[in-house]
Amino acid sequence: MKRIVSVQDISCFGKCSLTVALPIISVMGIETAVIPTAVLSTHTGSGFSGYTFHELTDDIPKISDHWKTLDLKFDALYTGYLGSAEQVQIVSDLFDRFGSADNFIVVDPVLGDGGSLYAGITDELVTKMRSLCRKADYIMPNMTEVSFLLDIPYTDNYDKCYVEDVLKKLAELGCQTPLLTGVHFDNDFQGAAAYDSINNKYYYSFGKSIDHTVHGTGDIFASVFTGAITLGKNLQQALDISVKYTLDCIEATLPYFEETWYGTCFESCLGKLIDYIK
Repeated sequence: MKRIVSVQDISCFGKCSLTVALPIISVMGIETAVIPTAVLSTHTGSGFSGYTFHELTDDIPKISDHWKTLDLKFDALYTGYLGSAEQVQIVSDLFDRFGSADNFIVVDPVLGDGGSLYAGITDELVTKMRSLCRKADYIMPNMTEVSFLLDIPYTDNYDKCYVEDVLKKLAELGCQTPLLTGVHFDNDFQGAAAYDSINNKYYYSFGKSIDHTVHGTGDIFASVFTGAITLGKNLQQALDISVKYTLDCIEATLPYFEETWYGTCFESCLGKLIDYIK
């Protein structure tokens, strides 16, 4: 059985981070180990205030040390939200300990959205995240995260040439295959783009645009993509599966949005994901 370790926070309520990654990767038939970076009562997105936040920074090296004594091996190392610059450095060390020629590294550089950084994200963390991306085989920022990683102005008005230029610059950070999520060139379609820097080839995948913002879709996309690549899907297949499933989840949420405004109804779509990876 394939095995992934996911390193990110647990938002106890809100359908994001590990509470999304664990069920999604598991339903894909992949053993999922976790290293929680923090425990939050809810996610930090709009709609919640007064949430609790407990860092687990000191626990990460201890978990890593114990796993090393067990000689654990992983097919993929996958990171999401990291709560401090110190955590990013510790995860970088984790990559050095468990990364190998036989596995790959996925970094979802969770920094912000809508042109702004998330609460608690500092300039030092952004700098450290840029370095972490250099160690990754795949990174998958949104357009906001691209602006901070590349230190360029944020824009939501772009064309294909701009996307491909941005992807190439992300590869120059050191990542072999950068992805860009939330890509749209018109109001009808949305999806993702990727750049294989080894073969100098661009990939796109789009689905019907849904004019609705829901929390946790980045975590859904990243988890599905990591699982699909782990299962041996090629880049185009992994993009298509990830985009299709993410849009399925958004669409499934719309009838219940007043109840589940804090996240997607991804659970009701898990059967579709099983079909997509066959």
